[in-house]
Amino acid sequence: MSHQVRAAVFRPDDDRIDAAVELLESLGATPVADPMLAVEPTDATPEPAEYVVLTSKTGVELLAEAGWDPGDAVLCCIGPATADAAREAGWTVDRVPEEYTSAGLVEHLAPDVAGETVEVARSDHGSQVLLDGLRDAGADVHETVLYRLVRPEGAGKSAVMAADGDLEAALFTSSLTVQHFLDAADERGIREDAIAGLNAAIVGAIGAPTRETAESLGIDVDVVPSEATFEALACDVVETAAPTYHE
Repeated sequence: MSHQVRAAVFRPDDDRIDAAVELLESLGATPVADPMLAVEPTDATPEPAEYVVLTSKTGVELLAEAGWDPGDAVLCCIGPATADAAREAGWTVDRVPEEYTSAGLVEHLAPDVAGETVEVARSDHGSQVLLDGLRDAGADVHETVLYRLVRPEGAGKSAVMAADGDLEAALFTSSLTVQHFLDAADERGIREDAIAGLNAAIVGAIGAPTRETAESLGIDVDVVPSEATFEALACDVVETAAPTYHE
């Protein structure tokens, strides 16, 4: 009877939330779509460098629309979605780390970047781990902010549902979705109740950084998928949250 699993999902308000809703429905859950991120482009493009690091599909799409091209740079993408988008844009992807995190990329590139220029092009909420790690490896690192991630006006119906005990699951896909969820709860004066509601539900975090953020703010995380993709997160959360009996 997994259709009783009401699962809050916070993906950006574009084709990603639509795909997330479709996936959750296909898994027998009832999606509660509450986008916690909206993209505000800065119209900046990366500076020329020997290595260019792209960390998101959104960043790739903005650059492709702007007509940017990596040229002779070694193009590094964090995660399969980013790499697929880059290939769709017609670019050659040279490097994808095994672990889809900033730390994973640092480990992957560290042996090769001493004395090289590395351009990191991403959102305004990128992890410092990536810049520090590459600098420690001897690279000359520059960061370009391609877009800002803001909380959409009116976001937060999932916080109300959590506070009322009406959620069985929540799927956090970044540290920022956790922060924006709690900001939305704060605005409504229901932060403690919303956290209590989440802690009575099954909470999924897409990876270790998201889990650490949630736990540092008092949210118990039940599920972190072995692969940092939304599909793996959704499957694991719904499976965990669904009652073990069958109709």
